[in-house]
This record gives sequence, C-alpha cells and structure tokens, in this order.
Amino acid sequence: MTEAAEDKIGVYLCSGCGIGDAVDMDAMSTIATDEMKASSCKSHEALCTEAGVKLIGDDIASGETTKPVIAACSQRVMTDKFAFDGVNVIRANLREQAVWCHTANDEDTQMLANDQVRMGISQAGNTGLPEAFMEGDFSDTILVVGAGYVGLTAAHEASKAGSTVILVERSDKLGGMTAKWSKVMPERPPYREPQDNPVPALIEAVEADSNITVMTDTLVTSTGGSPGKFEVELTRAGTASKEHIGGIVVATGWRPYDANKLGHLGYGASPDVVTNVELEDMLADGPLTRKSDGNAPKTVAFVQCAGSRDPAHLPYCSSVCCSASIKHAIQMVEADPEVMAYIIFDELRTPGTAEEFYRSAQEKGVVFVKGTVEGVGADLTVTYHDDLLGDDIPLTGLDMVVLATGMVPNSTNVDQPTVEIPEEQEIYVRSDINPAAPFEVAGYIEGTEAPEPVARPEEVLPEGSSILNLQYRQGPHIPILADGFADSHYICFPYETRRTGIYTAGPVRRPMDMGEAELDAQGAALKAIQAINVVREGQAVHPRVGDLSYPKFGLDTCTKCRRCTVECPFGAIDETEEDFPVLNHSRCRRCGTCMGACPVRTISFDNYSVNMINEMAAAVEIPDEFAEKPRVLILACENDAYPALDMAGINRHCYSSMVRVIPVRCLGSVSLLNVSEALSKGYDGIILMGCKSGDDYQCHFVKGSALAKERMSKIEETLSSMMLEPERVTTMEVSIADSAKVGKVIDDFMANIDVIGLNPFKGF
Repeated sequence: MTEAAEDKIGVYLCSGCGIGDAVDMDAMSTIATDEMKASSCKSHEALCTEAGVKLIGDDIASGETTKPVIAACSQRVMTDKFAFDGVNVIRANLREQAVWCHTANDEDTQMLANDQVRMGISQAGNTGLPEAFMEGDFSDTILVVGAGYVGLTAAHEASKAGSTVILVERSDKLGGMTAKWSKVMPERPPYREPQDNPVPALIEAVEADSNITVMTDTLVTSTGGSPGKFEVELTRAGTASKEHIGGIVVATGWRPYDANKLGHLGYGASPDVVTNVELEDMLADGPLTRKSDGNAPKTVAFVQCAGSRDPAHLPYCSSVCCSASIKHAIQMVEADPEVMAYIIFDELRTPGTAEEFYRSAQEKGVVFVKGTVEGVGADLTVTYHDDLLGDDIPLTGLDMVVLATGMVPNSTNVDQPTVEIPEEQEIYVRSDINPAAPFEVAGYIEGTEAPEPVARPEEVLPEGSSILNLQYRQGPHIPILADGFADSHYICFPYETRRTGIYTAGPVRRPMDMGEAELDAQGAALKAIQAINVVREGQAVHPRVGDLSYPKFGLDTCTKCRRCTVECPFGAIDETEEDFPVLNHSRCRRCGTCMGACPVRTISFDNYSVNMINEMAAAVEIPDEFAEKPRVLILACENDAYPALDMAGINRHCYSSMVRVIPVRCLGSVSLLNVSEALSKGYDGIILMGCKSGDDYQCHFVKGSALAKERMSKIEETLSSMMLEPERVTTMEVSIADSAKVGKVIDDFMANIDVIGLNPFKGF
C-alpha cells in the first residue's frame, strides 16, 4: 500500500497501559515507516495525556500529518481526546484486542500487534474525510400527531424548548382517552392516593401557547420528504393544506380491547359487567350506579387480565391494568365505605412506587384474591381457580363485575377504511411486522431480476388506514411490530421508528402508565428536536450520531438491480424514472446495508467501503502453510460484537491470537466480495460476528445479522467453485454482554479450522 501524494499518514504508537511491556514498539515502528510507507511514526508513553494529545495536534496543525493513525486503545474509548478537526482519525486497537487478551512478549501477540498497525495504515490510505450534505430548505417545526395526554405533553415540551409545533387531532376534542377521568394513578409522593387528572390543565396550557397550532378534526393524508424536510398534507373538513415539517412525533395513544370478544367473562350477558374504561366514565359522571337498576353497587369484583396475557386475545401485559383497578377500588370505597371490592388476579404487577398504592388499597379494605378466573355468569357469579386450594371457587352475591381490559395501540386509524396497499409495498409492511424474521430475498445471486422480500403468510396486514400515509417505497405505515406497537429497537433506541425523524411516544409504542407516558413524550420531543438539528448539519442521527459520511452511488457502473433500495431498512433510497438509486440523505442512518447489497461495488462512503475492508484484510501478513499459523478474519459489528471483544480484553479473557478483527458498521454492510476476496488472499476462515436476531433482536440497524445470514447462505456455490469448504465461513450472533463467551466461540471455530486444514490459496 502506498499513500497518495497529498496525504501524510502519521502513526502514533502508545506504550501505556502495558502495551510497551508486551510488544516490541520498535518493530511496529519499522513496519509503519519501512513496509507500509507511513510518513512518520512516533511513540509516546501515554497518548491520552495532555502531552500526547498535543503531540498529535501539533503535527496536524503543522501539516506534518494529514491522516493520523493512533495505535493505542480501542476506537470506542478516548473519543473526545482524539477528536481532531479537519482530519480523519484512524484507531488501531493494540490494547483491548491485542496485549490485554493475549500472552505478553509472545511471537503471535507481536504478529497480531504488527497487523493491527498494518490494518490501521491501510484504512487511513483507503479513506477520506467526509463532507456533509446540507442541501435543502430545513424546517424547525415539529408535527405532533395525536392530542391525548402524550401528544399534549410532547407539544408542550417541544414548545418550551423553543420549537414551533403543529398539533393534529383526528377527533373534535383534545385530551384523548384520559380527558374525562376524574382521578389518575399517583405520580408523586407518598404514592398512596389517586391524584387529580392533569389533562384539563395541560389542555389549557397548550391552547394558550402561541408556539402551538392546534388542528382538531384533522387527518394526515400524505407524508413525503425526509427529516428536516418533510412535506406533510393535512386534511380538515375536506380541505387540504401543505406543511413543511422538520420532525414528527406520533402519539396516537391506545384504545381498550374489544370486550365483545370476552363473552366467557360475562360481557354482554349482563349490563352490570363493565370494562375498566366504562367504569372510568361512570365514576367521572357522578355517584356510581348500576346500569341495570340505577342502584349503587355494594359488592364489586375486578377481573384482572381480561384478555391480556392470553394468546387468544392480547399476548402481552398491558402494564397499567392492576394499578387502574386499585385506583377504581379506592375511589369506590372512599365514596362509599360500605362497598366491598375484590380484585381477582393471577399475577399482580405494581412495580416501584405502585407498591405503596397497592398497600394503601389493602389498608382501606380492598380484598386481593389470587386465582385464575374461569368465567363470569349472567348472574354475576365469578368462578375462579384457587391455586392454593387447587379447586374452582364461585364468588357470588356481586352487584357489579369490572373487566380489566388491556391496551391496544392506535398504530393505524382503525375508524377509517383500510386502504389497499400496492402489492409491491404489501410485502414490506408484512416484513416490518416481525423483525425476528429473516429478510428473505429471491434471485439474490443469479439472474437479472431485482430481488424482492418473500412474503410470509403468518404476517397479517394492519387494519385501518395509515396514521401518516408515508410516501415511502416500504409503504404508507410506520413499521408496526407483531403486537401492533409502533416501536423499533426496543433496547437501545426507544421512541425511534424505522423511519428516520419520526418518533413514537406513549402507549402506541408500548403499554405504559401516565407517568411513563409523560417521560416518553418528553423523550420523543427531544429526539425530534435533536434529529432536526443534526440533519441540518448533514450529520447522521442515532446510532452513528454526528457521522458526516453518506453512501455515494457510482451510476456509471450501476446495474439497476435495485438491491440497495430493497434492502435499506429505513426507506432512505428511492429510484429515478430510469431506475437508478437516489438517496434521501437525511433519512439515511449510515449503516452501509446498501453497500453490502450491491453486487458490483458501486456504493461506498468517503470513509467506508468494500475496497477499504478488502485492503485492510490484505494488509495482514499471512504466514505460509509451513508456518502452521492459520489466519481467521473477523468482521465484527461495531455496535455489539466489537464491544464484546473489547470487554473480553478488559476482563483479560484470552482467545486465539490467530484472528484479525476489522470493525464494520453493521453485518448488513458486508459484501460477498469481502468474503471471497479474503479467502483468495489466503485466510483460513471468516467469522461474520453480528448482533442478536430473533424475538429479542438487538441489531441497531434492524436486520443486519439476518441479512448477513441470507447473503452467506448463497456463498456455498462460490466456495465450491474455489474448492473450499463451506465451514470456513460462519455467521455468529454476539450480544454486547457476551464478553465472557466470545473467546470460547472464537476458539471453537479455530478448532474447526484445525480439522479442516489450512487454506490452499496461501502463497498465491
């Protein structure tokens, strides 16, 4: 590798943290300048100190170095200290992934350290400084869809932060489900009594806020564009208006589960079997009376999990039902001390401060009965199975039965007719429903037809019309998960959806109480503001916050296969009339999935490319077959697998020193060409190490591991043509918490390589 004439690669070797005691610094310096032709190489006892940082900074300022390669600790640490303006800083990991997890002063450890330096210099030589794309007219206005408690809170908080807000509500009133409730669950100490409903005061504050435009009886009929530059059509009474929007918060709330489906619990058989939501309205309207005769009920049973945690109805816990029933029972016994209230539960869930609320109800005489309700008769007899007695027990003499029905998210406008989705978009909508499912494509390797996702019949399209009516290739809906919630990455990025700049908050995202919903609304509003600010500067939003790079398309070599547009998890790539890809820059998360999908290497980033990965792999010294030192390339996801390897080093978990690790943005960015090229260079095996997929998927870019598996399933033919065993290439899923296991996973693979034998391409 030789550097370009205008570039000056300066290598900075750190001997601190035990590096200098474990490997030969002079040997690495010689490799940097003599073999890899770096302009300079300097050593320092602690580059992260003020003196070390000054050394690098002064060289950059003087022009001695234009591309610094810092061979020290992991790229995941000291990021603030090694942030130098105007240059692309490369980090070579000598500490966590070399000397801390391998034997000191060992030949193989030295070879590993040498290769880390080689790969770092190669990376510097094959990357450039990205320039931001900032074209377009950016808007600061935030659109909040839904004016219940969450939407009102999001609008109010965004306004307080200085943003202009348009608050859209499809009904003619603000406040949503909670507006009429007289009392709510306690959200402040001592957490023992129902509190006054905050919604009326919040409505007043929003209506009086000059930064907030309130639009009731309004639907979002079209959403196009991208973050900072959304073009939204709002329709009210048949009249449409266009709005230029920066970010969007979807706070469409929830609706109660349809109790008509709960006939076995007596709903519909007696007017005195009511739902918890119906009881809320009855309590708000004045003294509680029975629907059947107008008399005040004296004995009331609350049936918990009425349809919730039931595969035949709602498979999930709705989170608030237990506390809501406690609130109702307290309201009833405080209004009439003669009331006897029973709460029949299978599992009572009152976490945190809600435990005080539960104890308060006990002290007020509310009776909690553990059992599974089998049915409710027309005479209001509740039959439940007592686990302690092992028998069915009838509870008779009741005046009212309250069914604690669960939350169903308003991910669509269910009161609007279901809009037919074009067949080519329908498959994407189905795929969004289940992130655990692999992203299957047809015709991936052979043929000229563009691949499309394979539909899976178990994924049912959502009912009702779209909330936002997105003008995206992937269809009009926000991605909706299997249980109907409009969420995305459930661990690392709450609020976000798979549509950049669009955030969900409140029960449309997951079941939650009002306290959680308030925090959710604040978080989503702040995320929307953050998205507007970063895209205006041409930067990426989470998880690669601040990244200025973006995919560039070499249209002169593009085959119009459409793989990039099909596989982009975020709908960032559209097509021109000539079928060439066109990027919506501010939608892009910079994951590189498009790059990995492209069969002809026509997509790259200024600081990340298929060629960069290939050149880094090629820079490694591959011993010949007589040395009997295998080399295995690990392409490790920077979000989970690479941190797990770092943590293994921090905890001194040792593993084979024959592996060479290259961090990748996502396994979805890995091309089949990276694999075939590495094998042709003599690598004995390749591990694609990515995030967890499945029901508890942890991929920051949704389906990176699933995409990698799908692609690698097609490589067997390529390996066969090379006369290589398919076992030489494997995909592994590693959680960020798997540092104690990752070493064994690597060693087990190395044992398989020992059995298979060395790559016959060595030396060619």
